Amino acid sequence: MKHISILIPKGHTSLVNIEGSHQVFNYVNHFLIQAGRDPYFEVELVGLARETMQSSGLFTVNPHKLTSEITKTDLIIIPAIHGDQLEAYNGNKDFVPWILEQHKAGAEIASLCVGAFFLASTGLLHGKQCATHWIHAADFRKMYPDVNLVDDKILTDDSGIYTSGGAYSYLNLLLYIIEKYVGREFALLTSKAFMIDINKASQSPFIIFEGQREHDDAPVGKAQEFIESNFRERINVEDLASKFALSRRSLERRFKKATTNTITEYIQRVKIEAAKKELESGAKNINEVMYDVGYNDIKAFRNTFKRFTGISPVQYRSKFQREQIIA
Repeated sequence: MKHISILIPKGHTSLVNIEGSHQVFNYVNHFLIQAGRDPYFEVELVGLARETMQSSGLFTVNPHKLTSEITKTDLIIIPAIHGDQLEAYNGNKDFVPWILEQHKAGAEIASLCVGAFFLASTGLLHGKQCATHWIHAADFRKMYPDVNLVDDKILTDDSGIYTSGGAYSYLNLLLYIIEKYVGREFALLTSKAFMIDINKASQSPFIIFEGQREHDDAPVGKAQEFIESNFRERINVEDLASKFALSRRSLERRFKKATTNTITEYIQRVKIEAAKKELESGAKNINEVMYDVGYNDIKAFRNTFKRFTGISPVQYRSKFQREQIIA
């Protein structure tokens, strides 16, 4: 039997992560019993205090046990902790020695959504792949540059350190762990019971590109504004650099540092974001959208679109077109 410790942090925690994980693993036990097998998971809520008041003031969670009462666990689940991540760490840093001790003894660790920030603070993600909510990707990279953030992924598994992407994608990580522990049959049964798409592999289709503005490089900021206002036209990087009295090499270096994208990537992302919005409206066909955002080669448009969203323009329109959603 695997012992699962679902952490109950202080602050504003995702109760959905906590209750959802508790429910799903216990339902797997139910499915196993129905199949004539023994339950596989012992699931406990583990905290630093007997009563953990959420900072929202709406809920209090009562852990089954304190960390001091758990001498051995097999899987630690870190739910999303919302708000300022430095405050979240300071309020919950007493978890860290216990997490490190359990990991050293063989426990696996899973973070859900922005729980990755707290997991990274333990040092266990150093040099490893990690997923988190795409909205917080830029902040994560600034705080933890030594972690290999793959913000397009739904989940990662790096030597028993698991992470999930944004919001409800934590359910896909639970299915992955269930399949790893008790097999594909019960992962599929769980996916059907909870109506979770077991094959979802990327959060790229859901990412909204808004441009990285949290920097103080004024020429780069002006270059971003120019790109966003003129993306339908052909933008020459050399001309863009001279517009702001910089050499091409200097602008490219500063642009990459400030935005994490090359100038060419930024232009492509702005174009594709505009294309996504037109495809969602459903008013134009693929070729019309392609021309509107400044492409004239359908193959190049399709390949670039798929690189940033994980799916083709046709698939994206089918998935998100407004008329089909409400039909």
